Amino acid sequence: MELRSHSCTMEELMMNKNQIKQLLSKYSDEHSSLLFDLSKQDAWWRELSQAEAYRPMIDEIRAEAQQLLEQPAPDLSFALFRIFGENGSRLEYENVYFVMRKRLNTFTLMSLLDPESKDYLDALQETIWSVCNEYSWCLPAHMGTTKETTQDAEYSLHDYSADLQGNASVIDLFAAETGFALSEVLRLTENRLPLLLRNRIKHEVYRRIFWPYLHQGPFSWETATHNWSAVCAGSIGSAALHLMKDEDDLALLLERVLGTLDCYLEGFEEDGATTEGYGYWYYGFGFFVFFADLLKKRTAGCLNLFSNEKIHRIALFQQKCFMTGTSVVNFSDSLPESRIHMGLTHYLNRIYPDVVIPDFALRTGYTEDHCNRWATALRNVLWFQPDKASLGEPWEQATYYLNDAEWLISRYVNDEGVFCFAAKGGHNNEPHNHNDVGHFIVHSQGETFLADLGSGMYTKSYFGPERYSYLCNGSQGHSVPIINGHLQKEGAAHRAQVLNVALEKDQERLQLNLTAAYEDESLLNLERSFTWLKKEQPVLLLEDSYQFSEVPEVIVERFVTCLEPDLSGDSLVIPGKKQSLTIGYDHHLLQPHVQKLEFADHFGVVKEVFTIDFKLLQLDKKCKVQLSFHFE
Repeated sequence: MELRSHSCTMEELMMNKNQIKQLLSKYSDEHSSLLFDLSKQDAWWRELSQAEAYRPMIDEIRAEAQQLLEQPAPDLSFALFRIFGENGSRLEYENVYFVMRKRLNTFTLMSLLDPESKDYLDALQETIWSVCNEYSWCLPAHMGTTKETTQDAEYSLHDYSADLQGNASVIDLFAAETGFALSEVLRLTENRLPLLLRNRIKHEVYRRIFWPYLHQGPFSWETATHNWSAVCAGSIGSAALHLMKDEDDLALLLERVLGTLDCYLEGFEEDGATTEGYGYWYYGFGFFVFFADLLKKRTAGCLNLFSNEKIHRIALFQQKCFMTGTSVVNFSDSLPESRIHMGLTHYLNRIYPDVVIPDFALRTGYTEDHCNRWATALRNVLWFQPDKASLGEPWEQATYYLNDAEWLISRYVNDEGVFCFAAKGGHNNEPHNHNDVGHFIVHSQGETFLADLGSGMYTKSYFGPERYSYLCNGSQGHSVPIINGHLQKEGAAHRAQVLNVALEKDQERLQLNLTAAYEDESLLNLERSFTWLKKEQPVLLLEDSYQFSEVPEVIVERFVTCLEPDLSGDSLVIPGKKQSLTIGYDHHLLQPHVQKLEFADHFGVVKEVFTIDFKLLQLDKKCKVQLSFHFE
């Protein structure tokens, strides 16, 4: 299908359903499939299965398919479903749920790559049937309270038919994704699926997604400015573009979707950053791109969300988040290590040539997405461009100051290696917030010496009133001061004020006022300044200046590391595999103490972490305190 060159600004995209319907009608004869020219689909998959450039990806899919064929399909039982409601634990149900999505992805891809195999087709059909039979496509953690869980419901014939149509009254991220996945699985395999399964897919997507979306909303995520709005609306819009034939219904639904995506984009300021962290950039923006691509094709380029410069700036965020290799500047609920979804990156580079293509070795392997998202798995193959794979290089030297997020990220490269420093201001009511105003990361030669713990294990209490009791969320788990026993407080009022940013060839400087991050009546002023000296062996200078109305009881300067510090010598050293980080300080003013703590990471694995607390020794009548540290 040839796309028109006309494009629209985001303001022009806020079209009503009548305008959208005119475009849908105008180009209704120009599409048969939004993924492939149907006459070429089988040949493309056949060629792909033999292509050398795709071999690493295809081999991973084949290997996983063989293992899954030998394993019985797990059961999403009531015993698993009830665990979250009883004790707040999510992993038991979700692990099985995501295995079912992995089976759906894998058997679909193998049915396309190896169409002669009856085993894969049979396994795919059984998986589709099982997914369609699930009580809910939502995760228990996202279902909240429904009539079935809060009251002994009484039904009559008068209202029962409506309830049958829309008893899936909650649409969360994964319900929307499942609808999206099944719609594309249907479009790719419908010539091989029995009529009953084809109709079952359409029935369940309409019943669980389209009907509730249009008749039981609005849902809270429809006006959200974070990843939920993009994933849910993008998935629903994508599924509708694949399945909805009635142009009145489709236009009405797309009007809602575009309104929600506009809310999503409001969550980004002019710097294109998301304070949710890199993982949620990929998640939310990825589904925005998946939908935008399908919409652009369905309207022959007339509705082109990529034409807006803000989308361009958001697309550049990925290359600003990495230190070396897979190590991420992982502020907020983001993982410390992440691989690149190369299909999405190649697609964005095709639209925006300044999107950097990293080393092919950094790509995400087929089994590495623990949520087993269909849209990503397909597009890592579909959008991969072999000619671009050889263009990938290690992350190059760069410095970024993200003015709205208040992040400074410096990646310095010399003959000795790659050295990175990152620090943040911001506030303590950001999406997936951590109380971390003034926090920083130091990374060298592939190792992180002063770390952000990133996301912990998601449970009910993790997103409840106890959130900041978790080490990885509260300021006690970040490299920020503890003042008179007080940690930073949550809330947008508890924020940094940026006093100065200076980016020069040989050094960078960030100066913040952190006073408002704390609730201590005696604290009149707290300024933290970072000076990053880019030398053969770079040095970070940290200065904290305090002013109090009365003599403080105790000041602790806390630094967080996942490497065990060494206090045995004259200096405090954090030893790494290739080199060490030495922390210089005034021995007359400060006394260090190292404590080993533990926390459960995002996957429930218990990890060791060390806090280095420098306690101020001289608490005399001076109400002004200035402390400095030298990290080399």
